[in-house]
Amino acid sequence: MDAMLTELATALRERLTIIGDEESRQDPDRHTQRLREISEKIERLEQNLPPVVDPQLRHFLQRRSYSKALELLEMERRSPR
Repeated sequence: MDAMLTELATALRERLTIIGDEESRQDPDRHTQRLREISEKIERLEQNLPPVVDPQLRHFLQRRSYSKALELLEMERRSPR
């Protein structure tokens, strides 16, 4: 499951990068397409998460609170197990 969560965190970071990419915004159609593609990837990853995943993470993903989801993933990664 760690690999899935790592891939999800990477996709969430990529989405934030796309949102902040001023150069990408110069071509609105391409920018929108990039956002659509990464959002679809995040949705696919969320759908493939096992049922035992943190309910708060699932809640953030379902509500499209992607920044909160990423923050939670990064917090869990830093905390000792």
